[in-house]
Amino acid sequence: MENKETVFNTEIDKLIDSMDLTQEPPAKEPERQYWFMKKARQLVQEKEKELGRPLRACTVTFGCQMNSRDSEKLAGVLERIGYVETEDENADFVIYNTCTVRENANQRVYGRLGYLHSLKKKNPHMMIALCGCMMQEPQVVEKLKKSYSFVNLIFGTHNIYKFAELVVSALLSDRMVIDIWKDTDKIVEDLPVERKYPFKSGVNIMFGCNNFCSYCIVPYVRGRERSRNPRDIIREIERLVADGVVEVMLLGQNVNSYGKNLEEPMTFAQLLQEVEKIEGLTRIRFMTSHPKDLSDELIEVMKNSRKICRHIHLPLQSGSSRILKLMNRRYDKEKYLDLVRKIREAMPDISLTTDIIVGFPGETEEDFLETMDVVEKVRYDSAFTFIYSKRTGTPAAVMEDQVPEDVVKDRFDRLLKKVQEIGREMSSRDTGTVQEVLVEEQNSQDPHLVTGRLSNNLLVHFPGDVSLIGQLCKVELLECKGFYYMGRKVG
Repeated sequence: MENKETVFNTEIDKLIDSMDLTQEPPAKEPERQYWFMKKARQLVQEKEKELGRPLRACTVTFGCQMNSRDSEKLAGVLERIGYVETEDENADFVIYNTCTVRENANQRVYGRLGYLHSLKKKNPHMMIALCGCMMQEPQVVEKLKKSYSFVNLIFGTHNIYKFAELVVSALLSDRMVIDIWKDTDKIVEDLPVERKYPFKSGVNIMFGCNNFCSYCIVPYVRGRERSRNPRDIIREIERLVADGVVEVMLLGQNVNSYGKNLEEPMTFAQLLQEVEKIEGLTRIRFMTSHPKDLSDELIEVMKNSRKICRHIHLPLQSGSSRILKLMNRRYDKEKYLDLVRKIREAMPDISLTTDIIVGFPGETEEDFLETMDVVEKVRYDSAFTFIYSKRTGTPAAVMEDQVPEDVVKDRFDRLLKKVQEIGREMSSRDTGTVQEVLVEEQNSQDPHLVTGRLSNNLLVHFPGDVSLIGQLCKVELLECKGFYYMGRKVG
């Protein structure tokens, strides 16, 4: 299903066309990037003439929703400069937007680069670019320089807005172009975006993280927290709604601390109230909530909202107060359970999901049983469960008392069994009711079915055709199959 060309992107195209390449590039952003988009377009057209065919570009995303949104921005720039989008990595420009939360994510990228090298040997003008969190690690860049010299362009998370400028440098250079920033307070608005879905979109409300959980690399690679101006966020969402978007996902490493560094401070709850006022927007989601910052004000705003979805992802990580302290999570078991109680009292129909790490250094059987106790008390709809893996560069990686593998595996299996058992019970509580479903796609297993999402984030499959994609439908939930429903459209 094609995105319709937005008025916004058309305006950007006019601004790009108006740039004078006989002049020096402007110093001011985003005009500077528009100049480089026009320059890159010229270079791409020359290459097309030489090859006698259009040039194709492939963007591959590893990692979180923040990365997915970044990739849509990269795709928007590539389209503006004349590349045709493809999912085939045997393309003229391949960009890997990398994740580095776990070290095996890095290994996957190195493996895929070996494959790209073989393609590049057959297609010597092929451009390979790497960006994202993994590139913020100095040892990664050193390894790439030494062992993967065929890569054309490397940049990080802080200067993604410079993509067009970096593409021009790479197209004009026969050497590897590397542009990594340690940190930034810069946020550049009004750059093109090519959305994956016409009817829903992620919207960054902030970048970076100040939490420094002892197991996590993110603050080191995403930098300090910086919030976007609320007016820019509202303007972007209004533009998206005018282009057919009915659901937005507000994105941040910790959305609950939004607004703290703004000149005129604004809380996340206040931002949500402003977003709620946007005409034509039907659903608001957000990711991710840190329990230490989830306020009574936010609970109240959610309780009274007609648009905020009935789902909070509330990472627990461990149920043991002792382990939580070692993790530097800055809440304890009691505080977490008290927060859940307040949320459930305000919104009995809320769906709660979580992240849990098993086998953190020093975790005893007693600590693990505290986690099991929280799982039984909270009764999550679903949980992402992870076996702790050492992340080089984090404090936890050098902690004593790393837990033996067989012990961790046993605990993980016990936790998973409990989480799934409770999740199945919780998920089935709406059986027989009629709920609103946003239809997202044709079902991949059965073309006679479409797949949509409830407000509480559960999937529903029901008979329908592609004309329903992007529509909100009333659906009777006939049968719960664990973590999804089978239903039928009513009315």
